[in-house]
Amino acid sequence: MSGTDEERRLARVALTWLAEPGTRAVYHLVDRLGPVAALDLLLDGGSPDAQLNSTVAARSAAGDARAVAAEALARADRLGARLVTPDDDEWPARVAGLATLRLPDAGRRVDVETAPPLCFWVRGGWPLGEALDRSVAVVGARAATGYGQHVATELGYGLAERDWTVVSGGAFGIDAAAHRGALNAGGVTVAVLACGVDRPYPVGNTALFDRIADTGLLVSEWPPGAEPLRPRFLIRNRVIAGGTVGTVVVEASARSGATQTARRAIYTGRVAMVVPGPVTSAMSVGAHELLREQPKARLVTGVAHVLEEVGRIGADLAPLARGPQRPADTLDDDARSLLEALPRRGVRGVDALAARAGVDLRTALRKLSLLEELALVVRREEGYALAPPANPKRGTRAPTETEALRSS
Repeated sequence: MSGTDEERRLARVALTWLAEPGTRAVYHLVDRLGPVAALDLLLDGGSPDAQLNSTVAARSAAGDARAVAAEALARADRLGARLVTPDDDEWPARVAGLATLRLPDAGRRVDVETAPPLCFWVRGGWPLGEALDRSVAVVGARAATGYGQHVATELGYGLAERDWTVVSGGAFGIDAAAHRGALNAGGVTVAVLACGVDRPYPVGNTALFDRIADTGLLVSEWPPGAEPLRPRFLIRNRVIAGGTVGTVVVEASARSGATQTARRAIYTGRVAMVVPGPVTSAMSVGAHELLREQPKARLVTGVAHVLEEVGRIGADLAPLARGPQRPADTLDDDARSLLEALPRRGVRGVDALAARAGVDLRTALRKLSLLEELALVVRREEGYALAPPANPKRGTRAPTETEALRSS
C-alpha cells in the first residue's frame, strides 16, 4: 500500500472531510487503491462518480483537504483524543460487515451511503475494538416516558454488570438512561456521536459525556470541532448497529431514528430486539410497528431475554416465565382429584372421598397420607378436611378454606 503510515492516516481524515462518512464510492476507492492514492485521484477530479467529483470540488473550495486533516490531528492531540484506523490493533473488526448493508427501498442518501467507516476519533482509555467486542446497543426515544427510562436504565445496568459494553448515541431520554445504568454498574459504555468528540451533543449531557470519557469511550467519525448536522445522526446510526452484536429499541415513536438503527442492524445480520410498551403510548408506536413489519425483530422484556439473543448458544437461555411454585403443583392427578373432592367447609369420610374422586380406597388412603404430609389436608375422626392456613399474621383476617384451596 502506497504512502507512509502518517500519510495514510492523514489521507483517511482528509477523505472523511471531503465526503461524508459512509460514502460507498470513497470506500471502494480506498479498498482498491489505498487511502493516499484514492485521495490523489479525488483531488484531481478523476473519480468515475460524477456526484462525488462535484462534492469534492465544492468542499475543496473551502480549504486544502490535507491541511484541514493535519489541523484535525493536531487538535485531537491537544484534546487527548486519538485517531483509530483499520491499520491499528484496536480497530473494531465487526464494522466491516457494513460493506454488505443494503436497505430495501432506499431513496435517501443516508440510506444508500452505508459503507464501513474509514477512521474513528476516540476519546477515552479503552481500546475501541475490545470495548465493542462484547457490546449491545440500547437506543430509543429522546422524549422518553418514565417507563422507558426505567427499562433502559435496568438494561444498561444489567448488561454492564455481566461484562457487556453498553453502546448508545448520548441523546436525552433512552440513550442517556442506558449510559447511566452502565456507569452506575461500574461497567463500560460507549457513546457514538454525530459530531466531534470535543463538542458532544446535546450540551445538556456534557457532564454525562465527561463521565463516559473517564471510564468508557466517546467515538465519532467526524473530526474534532465538527457540528451535529441532522443527516449525520442517521449516518452515525449505522455504526451503532454494525459495531455491536445486537440493538435493543426501548421506546420509539412513529418517526424515530431508533427504528432506523434497528433496521440497519437487521440488514447487517445483527440481532434486533424490541421492548414492548403500552399500546396507548405514542412513544411505543414505532417499536410495535417494527415488531409487526420485521419478522427477524425479537421481543425482549429484560436483560435475560437480551442475553439469550446475543449470548452463547445454549448457555445464556432466559428462564421460563412462571409464578411461584406451590405445594399443589407437584401433585399427580389422583391426589389433585382427592383435594378437589374435599368440601370447602367441614369433613368428608374416606369412602365418600374415594367415590367422589373416582379412585379406589387403597389409592385414596395413600394419596391422603401424602396430602397430609404436605400440610394440605388434616385428618379428623370423621374423615379429612382442608388444612387451615398456616400461621396467619396477627391482626389480619385468616383466609377461608376456599381461599386456602385456591392458593394451593
